[in-house]
Amino acid sequence: MQQFFKITGFAILSLIFFSANLISASEKMKIVYHVSDVEKVPFVIGNMKNHIKGVGGAGNLDMILVVHGPAGKSFHKSKATAKVKKGLEILELQGVRFNMCGNTMRAQKVKIGDLLPGFSRRDEGGVVRIAELQSKGYIYQTIIH
Repeated sequence: MQQFFKITGFAILSLIFFSANLISASEKMKIVYHVSDVEKVPFVIGNMKNHIKGVGGAGNLDMILVVHGPAGKSFHKSKATAKVKKGLEILELQGVRFNMCGNTMRAQKVKIGDLLPGFSRRDEGGVVRIAELQSKGYIYQTIIH
């Protein structure tokens, strides 16, 4: 009888482990990228593209870019480089969402219409938004390059 419980217990644990892996494999990876330094903007965009490619395509993840601080200027329509504009356009077509810190927008005196397409304003602030996303299971990526 003891042998039966060992085998049954093992089978139940195996089934639970297997089921948990099936569930997690079917879920999209949730990732939040963050940039605050102007000079890191092109690198972040490149990393995001590589990340999408590395997981087998945009359908396999839910990606958000949170921007705050000096990097915000890189996403103003009037100041964005052609490379940044094109990079964001490609990422947006792949379903990436873009969040701009409301504090940064106030400091830089810009409205949502002054930013490149696809941005939403986060009045709680960029760092609060990152923490909020982490609490919802998003993996946090910052660029230290």
